Amino acid sequence: MVTVVVVINTLISLVLLYVAWRVRRLKRRLTRIANIFIAAERSSHAVLYTAPQALYTGQGNINNIRQKDQPARLQIQRLRQILSLVALGQQVWQSNFLRFRAKLVRKRR
Repeated sequence: MVTVVVVINTLISLVLLYVAWRVRRLKRRLTRIANIFIAAERSSHAVLYTAPQALYTGQGNINNIRQKDQPARLQIQRLRQILSLVALGQQVWQSNFLRFRAKLVRKRR
């Protein structure tokens, strides 16, 4: 009877030793993963720490460029309006010229 109890206790001890060994391996693996995440967080923090200031600077530069670009945009808009008026005038002139020409051809016949 004592032998059975000793064998059962030994088996339980071996199973628990195996479980402890697996838990220790899992702990090491989780520690490595946590260290990787900490290193990644530190790297990204170092890179992104200056990002807000860079974004504000970039926005300011874009606003400055837009303000400097405004007169050119107005000139381009005026030029487009002038060209569209010239095109419209050309269409009107061509349609009137074709009508006038058609009337001349009819009169000659």
